[in-house]
Amino acid sequence: MAVKNAMTSDFLHSAYGGESMAHMRYLIWGDMAEKEGFPNVARLFKAIAYAEQVHATNHFREIDGGTADATVTAGGVFGMGKTADNLQGAINGELHEVEQMYPVYLNTAEFQNEAGAKRSFHGAWEAEKLHAKLFQKALDAVKAGKDIELKAIYVCPVCGNTVLDEAPEKCPVCGVKKEMYHKF
Repeated sequence: MAVKNAMTSDFLHSAYGGESMAHMRYLIWGDMAEKEGFPNVARLFKAIAYAEQVHATNHFREIDGGTADATVTAGGVFGMGKTADNLQGAINGELHEVEQMYPVYLNTAEFQNEAGAKRSFHGAWEAEKLHAKLFQKALDAVKAGKDIELKAIYVCPVCGNTVLDEAPEKCPVCGVKKEMYHKF
């Protein structure tokens, strides 16, 4: 069922646009990290790009066809720099979502009793908190002239929860089983 309230619908469209842009930006930035000799940073970008695709897909599902005449305006960093610059751009974008965007969107969905939008915004918000930390860890390594150390990256296909080295037995955000996580 499509959302009933215009403000929540607008927020879903905006979030869909932003997550879609982040998905593509991170794939492109992952290619740059690979070229600059940071294969694990590249893997991190690609894993988080997948998480952003999960978020965009969830938001799109909640829109449920309500896209006629919809204009999607999403803020985002454009361009490509060195890997350190791209990581800083990623951190800034994730922190914007964590500190400003998703708290407002989630609060509105709760106020307007939009259960699906609430679930979609909550999953994205929780994942973005982790993404900011992971990108910061990668930036610290790159600034020291090193690649980030990691064994594997696991992403929940339901909410985008992203963890290093080993998937949890059950996603702490949405409850999906360990076996469902995508490994990068």
